[in-house]
Amino acid sequence: MKLTLIRTYHPQGTNGTLYHKGEQLCHTIELPWLANKPQRSCIPEGRYELKWRWSARFAKHLQLTDVPNRSLILIHPANDARKELRGCIAPVSILTAPGRGSCSHLAFSKLLRVVAQASSEEPIFLTIKKNTQ
Repeated sequence: MKLTLIRTYHPQGTNGTLYHKGEQLCHTIELPWLANKPQRSCIPEGRYELKWRWSARFAKHLQLTDVPNRSLILIHPANDARKELRGCIAPVSILTAPGRGSCSHLAFSKLLRVVAQASSEEPIFLTIKKNTQ
């Protein structure tokens, strides 16, 4: 399975749109780009494999693997990147400002439903790119 995240960078946060097979799934919010500083920056653009993960805090969610100089980069619900994220990616239904959105749990549930359709043997990849428009 292949997902694509197209980002737009702002000083206060990073906004994106997540696609599967050319169809928009949801929007995303992240911290601003600050040279990949752990817990202060969004991660570099690139291609990452996603793995299922479970924790008491987020229950079932996704983790990006092999992120350069970073660990535990997750996809989980949040509506304000600066207050709720430490380098992770949060799906949101509506973008309200740079690094902010609303209805994150709804968008997160939709994303998990789509990813769950992949077979257990099929790898799941996320490609992150800059918006060039």
